[in-house]
Amino acid sequence: MVSRWGGLVRFAYGLTGDRGHAEDLAQTALAKAYASWSRVRRAEDPDAYVRRILINANHRRFRKRRVEERTGDVPVDVLQGLTIADDTGAFDEREALMSALMELPPKQRAVVVLRYWDGLTETQAATVLGCSVGTVKSQASRALAKLRASAQLQDRSLTL
Repeated sequence: MVSRWGGLVRFAYGLTGDRGHAEDLAQTALAKAYASWSRVRRAEDPDAYVRRILINANHRRFRKRRVEERTGDVPVDVLQGLTIADDTGAFDEREALMSALMELPPKQRAVVVLRYWDGLTETQAATVLGCSVGTVKSQASRALAKLRASAQLQDRSLTL
């Protein structure tokens, strides 16, 4: 579990765009994998099996009623005397990319995250998603076309 945590959180972040939800999804996937370890162990690719659990958990997340969380403002006296590095440019680019990624349909988003974020091959992505390699190729092509045409990414001059 420890060795897979970082990769699962990155994958879940790509699906959700939120670090908190990503950690919750990774934890859920690992807990479900542990509960059904005999099936996971018999799978041809246990990592793909766990990623599939994570994708299914992400789909179930939309069926539940969500409560919007809001953080309170930090008091000014806490902020006084702190020096903070200005990484807003990198944050803005990441925010634009995540915003454009969230505009994609779930299957296209999953393909983009598996292929280009996690670096899986088309065959591995097809195994995780339970579809054909051709489906992965067509979904990736459509997703990249939408991302290239995305207003959020064109405004930031990001290249795909």
